[in-house]
Amino acid sequence: MAKIENGRQSADSRSIRTISSSHMDDESSLGSDSEMNGFTNDRHTDKYGFIGGAQQYSEESAQDVPPEVLRQREVKWLDMLSNWDKWMVKRHKKVRLRCQKGIPPSLRGRAWLYLSGGKVKREQNRGKFEELDSQAGDPKELDVIEKDLHRQFPFHEMFVSRGGHGQKDLFRVLKAYTLYRPEEGYCQAQAPIAAVLLMHMPAEDAFWGLVQICEKYLPGYYSAGLEAIQLDGEILYALTRRVSPITYRHLEKHKIEPILYMTEWFMCAFSRTLPWASVLRVWDMFLCDGVKIIFRVGLVLLKCMLGTREKLNACQGQYETMELLRTIEPRYMQEGFLVREVLDVPISERDVESEHHVQLKRWRKNRGELHWKSPPRMHGARAIMASEPPSRQDLRQNPTIIVESPLPAPQLQKREKKGKEEKKSIKKESMKKTPPVTEIPNPYNLPGDPQLPLRDPQLPLRDPQLPLRDPQLPLRDPQLPLRDPQLPLRDPLLPLRDPLLPLRDPLLPLRDPLLPLRDPLLPLRDPLPQLPLRDPQPTLRDSPAQKPLVNDTPLQNTLKDSHLPQQPALNDQPALNDQPVFNDQSLLKESPLQMSRQSLSSTEADHQDTYL
Repeated sequence: MAKIENGRQSADSRSIRTISSSHMDDESSLGSDSEMNGFTNDRHTDKYGFIGGAQQYSEESAQDVPPEVLRQREVKWLDMLSNWDKWMVKRHKKVRLRCQKGIPPSLRGRAWLYLSGGKVKREQNRGKFEELDSQAGDPKELDVIEKDLHRQFPFHEMFVSRGGHGQKDLFRVLKAYTLYRPEEGYCQAQAPIAAVLLMHMPAEDAFWGLVQICEKYLPGYYSAGLEAIQLDGEILYALTRRVSPITYRHLEKHKIEPILYMTEWFMCAFSRTLPWASVLRVWDMFLCDGVKIIFRVGLVLLKCMLGTREKLNACQGQYETMELLRTIEPRYMQEGFLVREVLDVPISERDVESEHHVQLKRWRKNRGELHWKSPPRMHGARAIMASEPPSRQDLRQNPTIIVESPLPAPQLQKREKKGKEEKKSIKKESMKKTPPVTEIPNPYNLPGDPQLPLRDPQLPLRDPQLPLRDPQLPLRDPQLPLRDPQLPLRDPLLPLRDPLLPLRDPLLPLRDPLLPLRDPLLPLRDPLPQLPLRDPQPTLRDSPAQKPLVNDTPLQNTLKDSHLPQQPALNDQPALNDQPVFNDQSLLKESPLQMSRQSLSSTEADHQDTYL
């Protein structure tokens, strides 16, 4: 077996036999280019068309999708392509999610053309590619293109033959682009981009896809001086500091410029770096979301190869680091692992643009103005469609397979007439069945308008033909009991109340029956002057030198001997019959209520210390 290294066979592999171009032209209709070159007996191609598994790890790293899932995805993509403008405007997140899951192989070429805007570009420039293809072109550019044709995926059955149909279409596409953009010319990195597109679509579609990638997705990448790719290298270097500081410090320590390791990654969109299954998935996301996917893939590879101390111990210098980045471990490039890591990288379009402005200012400060002024970069399919809104005619799909009807022309005309007559009859019947439109009066009457009845008296309240209820349906299933008889209503072991706890303390009466709610003879407010808080010369009852209490002397004597009205003490408890005397009148007669209050006050006075 031949040794395979990074998609290229080593020197001890078998040589590819070629035949003369004249014989190739004669046998151009025999089949694929690999068959013409003698690979008919021992040729083994993988599902992507690579002979002998030249794209290593393509089978191992590919995720096999079940056929039923693949068919469902095809139906969904056919629906999206039929209503592309509506999906991109209203449900762009769904389109992005389906691109992340992977576009079905049978529709990948058509989906790429719609995502990149090449479909609209082709419809708006009808006949442009044929015009460019018919021109001669610059001999210097054509000479460089011819030298690069056999270098593009030499182990793919489409490009394996020198002068085969794959290389011829590749030459046509690249030559047309040099005539379409003569100021930019041809760049070698454009050849793998065009070759990937040709594997999935015709030459004209591949040309317009290349135009969109060079002008919208990666503007300025293929211009003279490669200033745009150098600027994006500085952006990648700055973003590495955010995603993987260990990798950033290592690259800064050994002064490894980004242009040394990321040029082929970005300019070829990883088509010459990753296994083919991963290339297709990256391109699905790249054409949907723009260049941020390319930045994310580069950051993932840098982080996986230089993001740990163990990795850095193996590369102590610049040469060892560059060799490590040239031979990336296959496990980091597998389809499933790479797609998950790319989606987890926290880098957005805004981050790329903000860092682009920072690096552009630094570039102008250190190197001056850019010599090549490229158009603004578009971040994905939605931005491209917004910049150039398409029409429904631009997005119309042309049928790829036309099936002729086995019926002769007269029978087809009869069927068409019958179909038209049936449609007309259906329309007439529908017009007859429709009831006439009645004018609905305004429910909000003006003062002069007649009053509307609450209900049309001609309309019954209910259709008498409809019963209130289906008599065949019982109100309830008689076999179902109202309640499960096995379940008791209440646990009989649990009492309703603890019998040991009384409802109320019987020793505490609700209210003293001897106390009335209020003395009706007492006014709500004391009419006498306010009583002092205490006697200025208080004496205890038990002291021998105690003066006689006010209550011990007759009220008449005290009133006669004093010229000023006598003030009662604060804590003095007068009898209930000692009522205030007005105009030296005799005391009021005692009532039963006053006698009860007198007895109550005397009992309370025995238990309290009173002060004069």
